Amino acid sequence: MTRKSAFAPFAFPDTRVLILGSLPGEASLKAARYYAHPQNQFWRLVGGMIGREELASLDYEDRLSALITAGIGVWDVLASAVRPGSLDAAIREAEHAPLTELIATLPQLRAVAFNGATAARIGRKLLADAPVELVDLPSSSPAYAAMPLAEKRRRWLELREFLS
Repeated sequence: MTRKSAFAPFAFPDTRVLILGSLPGEASLKAARYYAHPQNQFWRLVGGMIGREELASLDYEDRLSALITAGIGVWDVLASAVRPGSLDAAIREAEHAPLTELIATLPQLRAVAFNGATAARIGRKLLADAPVELVDLPSSSPAYAAMPLAEKRRRWLELREFLS
């Protein structure tokens, strides 16, 4: 089985909120883009959070520009893992991302948000001593259907306080 690797971190010195997933899924890896699966709600949730409801319909580069303007960075808690398919439950032989090293390069960082339970479980251990707020979010993944989109949106909107 082949090892899958995360993308490079999308973060910059003005990042105020860093959103961490677990590891890119098949659609994202194939497209070489964060949150590329058309049913993933990430871009809709972030768009609502930053007041850019149209974010999901923009070209990928324009989405990234909107994240920069809003002070949002994106990465994953895992650098690589063996995983058939895209489900977090299938992750094996995980290698953690160097999160503390990245955070040390982000002087404006106010919060790290974990996109889903797997990201939170791993990330909270790695960042237990981080000098920022740690926020657990419901997963934007289409595989997490237990929570209605309206409730996911409400929870994601709570990140706005860290962006101002």
